[in-house]
Amino acid sequence: MKIRANFFIAFLLLFSAVQVKASEPVPYEMPQTYVVPVKNSQADRQYELYIRLPKDYSDTAETPYPVIYVTDGAWSMEMLAGATKSLMPNAIVVGLSWQTDLGEDRPHLSRFRDYTLVPSTNPERQARYHFGQASHYLSFLRKDVISYVESHYHADPSKRAFYGYSAGGELGAYILLAQPDTFHHYILGSPSFDSRSIDYIAELDASISTRQSTTSTNVFVSIGELETREIEYARRFVQILNSRSSTGLKLTGLEIIENSDHGTASPETAIRGIKWLSHLTSE
Repeated sequence: MKIRANFFIAFLLLFSAVQVKASEPVPYEMPQTYVVPVKNSQADRQYELYIRLPKDYSDTAETPYPVIYVTDGAWSMEMLAGATKSLMPNAIVVGLSWQTDLGEDRPHLSRFRDYTLVPSTNPERQARYHFGQASHYLSFLRKDVISYVESHYHADPSKRAFYGYSAGGELGAYILLAQPDTFHHYILGSPSFDSRSIDYIAELDASISTRQSTTSTNVFVSIGELETREIEYARRFVQILNSRSSTGLKLTGLEIIENSDHGTASPETAIRGIKWLSHLTSE
């Protein structure tokens, strides 16, 4: 009888342990999404790509898909995945990580270096953040990221798109002027210009104004209605782009996100931008 009682107690303890283990929370993984390490071959820096494939990707091996490259992937990937699932279910979404081997407490530290156009005038801030290396990051995108994606996935090079918000939008503005053929469609949300970076954009535009692009480039620019300081820089940027219409650049104008500041304009930019892009790629 004692043996039977001990067995019953042991069974209850085992059952309770299984129940506790079964109820423990587990990390959620985004469906159809894969993490791929990629190295900046010129600067010996390590990054990751968060690659989300269409649901029917494995069944349509010969179909070329539009690809959307998304800055600040850790922040923007879920939002873009939700927008594309409804509006562009046939798109591959590639989230761009920050540098993964910095060994810093702040994982997004590298975005200050990679996404910005001009160095800081403050020596201490410049020594910490290394602002103004967007040109190096652009080279990494072209030589390592895009070449990897287009050699490993069924990507359509003629439907290559860029999505950048805040500092990512500033980076996209630089790419658009410096090497516009990097992408065919640009969604630039609330670019984080200040007086020095917008002056840099104007000077860059003047230095390459004689170049004529033979590729049609489509641009969507948005800004929150309540971004009172940034909205003037965004308007100046749009004026610069309007002067380049003869080079094959097609601009939607400046999309104003009503009743929104820099933070709250982000999700609306994703929805409007992807909706705009879906019409272009379907054409």
